[in-house]
Amino acid sequence: MAKSQWSFRSAVELSAALAAKKVSAVELAQDAISRIERHDAKVNAVCVRDFERGLTAARAADAELARGVTKPLLGIPMTVKESYNVAGLPTTWGIPAQKDFTPTEDALPVSRVKNAGGVILGKTNVPLGLGDWQSYNDIYGTTNNPFDLGRTPGGSSGGSSAALAAGYGALSLGSDIGGSLRVPAFHCGVYAHKPTFDLVAMRGHTPPPLPPLPSNRDLSVIGPMARGAADLTLLLDAIAGPDPFEAGKGYKLTLPPSRHAEMKEFRVLLIDTDPVMPTDQAVRGTLETLAKNLAKAGVKLERESRLLPDFAASSRLYMRMLMSFLSATFTPENYAGVQAGAAALAPDDISLAAERLRGITLSHRDWLFADGGRTRLRAQWRELFKTFDAVICPIMPTPAFPHDHSADQEQRRIKVDGKEVVYPDMLAWPGIATLPGLPSTAIPTGFAPDGLPIGVQIVGPWLEDRTPLRLAELIEREFGGFKPPKMFDD
Repeated sequence: MAKSQWSFRSAVELSAALAAKKVSAVELAQDAISRIERHDAKVNAVCVRDFERGLTAARAADAELARGVTKPLLGIPMTVKESYNVAGLPTTWGIPAQKDFTPTEDALPVSRVKNAGGVILGKTNVPLGLGDWQSYNDIYGTTNNPFDLGRTPGGSSGGSSAALAAGYGALSLGSDIGGSLRVPAFHCGVYAHKPTFDLVAMRGHTPPPLPPLPSNRDLSVIGPMARGAADLTLLLDAIAGPDPFEAGKGYKLTLPPSRHAEMKEFRVLLIDTDPVMPTDQAVRGTLETLAKNLAKAGVKLERESRLLPDFAASSRLYMRMLMSFLSATFTPENYAGVQAGAAALAPDDISLAAERLRGITLSHRDWLFADGGRTRLRAQWRELFKTFDAVICPIMPTPAFPHDHSADQEQRRIKVDGKEVVYPDMLAWPGIATLPGLPSTAIPTGFAPDGLPIGVQIVGPWLEDRTPLRLAELIEREFGGFKPPKMFDD
């Protein structure tokens, strides 16, 4: 079965086609299922298939469409990251000891997707504990990049980005604490949006076997992934809002509109590299091209500003706070070893690796001081957004890299223009939006000379998610967006 005319359409386009009765929800689901069955042996993006229930949901969507029912996602085929609870399907986070954990109820975001009419066809692969920019584990194996099977699709939402790029449905749900929405989008040439912190309630996006209680895990968010910019808003609106267990069922969320409607009205600060984490020639090149295009389109563009918070200082703070949060799951033996390593650090060692080590053993007192630093950082960003509407900057320093499953990530190295950099230091660029909790939209902007996708992130003001989302739509309209990988464009 060859590619249909619907295989790589956006969710907005599919919704219009469904409303016009040009295609049925069952046909869209069958097309996506067919693509998974034909291609996923090579990609390994969809680790848990749920085709029977997906087709049942598609038939129900067709019945509702026939009755004139309208819902935001009605009949749209999609996937969700493995880390979300879906009743009756395993939730493992790639942890072998949890391979048989099966929740009995859907995560709140999954319930909201279903209530909006979304047709979920399966769950997508993740790294162990969601802790890598590669997506592999001992339960489900390795997910490959559809543009180059020998390279990572990103992580930890790498299965979702690979599924979108390969045409396995129009939407997916992911999560992000260290770039896990934006990095996979960058590596697979698709779109993603990291919402403002705590904009989307996360109940049921919980490490197994913990119960699905309302919570907001520090720094972590969940959000939409898609092949089109407008689709991000479509899915975000379906899942956004507080947990009714906490806020009351009558609570309604209203986000402010985008600051501007047209591109020429935007004021943008564009950053292409930084000594903290230099970017390679391909990444700088696509940012330079984008800068020229934006300037020609009338955007008020600047390349530097004293208002931009100190990137080195904020990156060090991010490393400490991130690892302080993540280390809560360390075994006593591992934690004791790290304590000894942190104690041996020289006081003047302010490398990002040293800050990660210090963060693992951060005392509550020191965490409170760090949190005060984050509060001051947020105030600096508020000042910046009085002058600018968005900051455009890198997501990663280099396009998708070859698979590297060596155990110690601190010992891994990535080459940037031939120079080796420490693998976890790449957290710096995602962290620019994560630490202050700002919204950030990842968009594709082109390809490196070797054909690998490249993109950028558009960072926006606190709770003004619609501003970077609107700019993403305008950039897509003017300069293009997603292009299917050649080996799977059939």
